[in-house]
Amino acid sequence: MDKKTLRDVELKGKRVVMRVDFNVPMAKDGSGKITDDTRIVAALPSIKYVLEQGGSLVLMSHLGRPKGVKLGAAPNPDNAAFTLKPVAEALSEKLGLQVKFVPDCMAADDVVKALQPGEVALLENTRFYKAEDGKVKKDDDKKGIHLTDEEFAAKKAELKAQRTEMAKKLASYGDLYCNDAFGTAHRAHASTAVIADYIQPAVSGFLLEKEIQFLGDAVENPVRPFVAILGGAKVSDKLAVVKALLNKVDTLIIGGGMAYTFKKAQGIKIGTSLCEDEQVAYCKEMLAAADAKGIKILLPVDNVIANKFPETKDASDIEMKLCEGDIPDGWMGLDIGPKSVALFAEAVKGAKTVVWNGPMGCFEFAPLSKGTYGVCDAVATVKQNGGTSIIGGGDSVSAVKKSGKAAEMSHVSTGGGASLEFLEGKTLPGVAALTAK
Repeated sequence: MDKKTLRDVELKGKRVVMRVDFNVPMAKDGSGKITDDTRIVAALPSIKYVLEQGGSLVLMSHLGRPKGVKLGAAPNPDNAAFTLKPVAEALSEKLGLQVKFVPDCMAADDVVKALQPGEVALLENTRFYKAEDGKVKKDDDKKGIHLTDEEFAAKKAELKAQRTEMAKKLASYGDLYCNDAFGTAHRAHASTAVIADYIQPAVSGFLLEKEIQFLGDAVENPVRPFVAILGGAKVSDKLAVVKALLNKVDTLIIGGGMAYTFKKAQGIKIGTSLCEDEQVAYCKEMLAAADAKGIKILLPVDNVIANKFPETKDASDIEMKLCEGDIPDGWMGLDIGPKSVALFAEAVKGAKTVVWNGPMGCFEFAPLSKGTYGVCDAVATVKQNGGTSIIGGGDSVSAVKKSGKAAEMSHVSTGGGASLEFLEGKTLPGVAALTAK
């Protein structure tokens, strides 16, 4: 990695402003209970290192999608559900010290200036302010917003100025900046990238460093055979990834909902399965491109189909059956079948590098999880056989954890969108903004 990390800077007596990814899932009953603390645990090595080196920490993160307000405006009462206060309490327990919670990320001067070496403060959700992302929509039918070109340009300029103001304020809280939030490194937000314009050095934390190391090596220097597995609902979410990977992999496996658009491109009937008709032509191009390059694209050869999408957790309200070839009218594919699992497992078995992003079906319903868990079992053997297995964020991570195989993977990424953009070969703003070695 060509960016400075925490190891490259003096930390004793320094106050470090660190962007972490504490966007953790919370119980839906409003209790504030954290249902999965993986992201908190993932940030601990960097946090503990700063404290051990004699520094203090000002942590900042977002949580969910609150409705942000302009700088200086009254807080939005609806945002109470998105507070990071429960995270501060959970982090206090894990560190064995009292994390000071600051209820307004733009009004933390008194708390941060009083911090002593070995102390930690956590700022409230950065997305409580619109300035964090600086985004504005020209047209929003739901809100009845339709801006003229001039109005749109003026609004963009206003929010950009506010984003700069917010970044400067956050930068004023410390002596140096550390980004350890890979999950938001693909966003040019005030707290992830713009802040580095106003505080130096700007270094990487250990989690971000690890993510770039694993994903970077997989993309640039994969040990072959290199197999990529893509799943999930939509082809459109992974258009650029498919195209980019065809220049890198030996085999590309496609499952999940996105596979049915590819199947339709092959002339196979898919019933009422999920399909993006506007992407069928693209899928044909990709299939032809792979054939011309000698790259294998493996698609499901059998599917678990149902007469409708399930509405109950145990999928007891649907009729299911196994199907090879054309899917009958009125039926939809919801998981890959056993022959597909065997086909995909055979391709994975001999691989030395495997990157997996996206489930093979609706794994959240137990009867439709066999395909995803079957592929998970296959990917788990890669590390055992001396290869590298990388789980590229999002629902793949949930599937791997539910299957109990997470510990058997080489690396489980904390970033969904960031992982995908990195695999596309895009420059991530949160990484680009850091200080070069």
